[in-house]
Amino acid sequence: MDKAPDHTTDLDPDLLAEALEPEDLLDDPLDSVAVDRPDPDAEIRAGLAYLSGSRDEVMQGLRIFCEYRDHRAIPLLLPQLHDLCPITRMSAVYALGRNPTPEAESTLLQLLQDSNGFVRKAVAWSLGNYPGAAVLKALIRVLATDIAAVRLWAASSLADVAVGDPEDAVRASQVLRETLRIDNNAVVRSNCAWSLSRLHDACGDNPAEQHNSVQALVQAMLEEPDQGVAEDGK
Repeated sequence: MDKAPDHTTDLDPDLLAEALEPEDLLDDPLDSVAVDRPDPDAEIRAGLAYLSGSRDEVMQGLRIFCEYRDHRAIPLLLPQLHDLCPITRMSAVYALGRNPTPEAESTLLQLLQDSNGFVRKAVAWSLGNYPGAAVLKALIRVLATDIAAVRLWAASSLADVAVGDPEDAVRASQVLRETLRIDNNAVVRSNCAWSLSRLHDACGDNPAEQHNSVQALVQAMLEEPDQGVAEDGK
């Protein structure tokens, strides 16, 4: 019997292990998905069929559900989070960011420890659609400890996760202010400034907290050497 192909070695593992340059990651990672498909229903039907097909077909299905939402895809997407191939895991993470479900949260949190930076970056983006205390805590941790490409999306997702709860908004704002002050990467600082501005009105009746955030943004505008960060501080 012929040995099944090892799909985890289809690409150079050293390439997969490298972090993307943060400057290349400013936009929503799903914005590059084609949007000129004339029949979404047909695409969804095809995507559901692909997810039950061959490996190449599964990848096609994952791409489709990085764009479209359909609850029928969720039970087909979840197993792909455990695939041996990091490209498959990464694609499944993005698809479950577009199609959030409580069933995926615990696995996504585990994948924040994935050995592959591309997978962790995808998780940091997708968790913005999973508000809750566990996700907030995890994003705060990776904002302080992970590579810049992951920190970038953690800073953005913190605002998405915290904006609906005043206590979470206060906690996230405190962390974002500190990261804005000390992070050595301008793109990460820029997203911290953007998220702080989003959370200003989400902190509830807390004038002191809002004042602290305004002061941090003003300081960024006046003292930040990177013009992009200063602009986001406005």
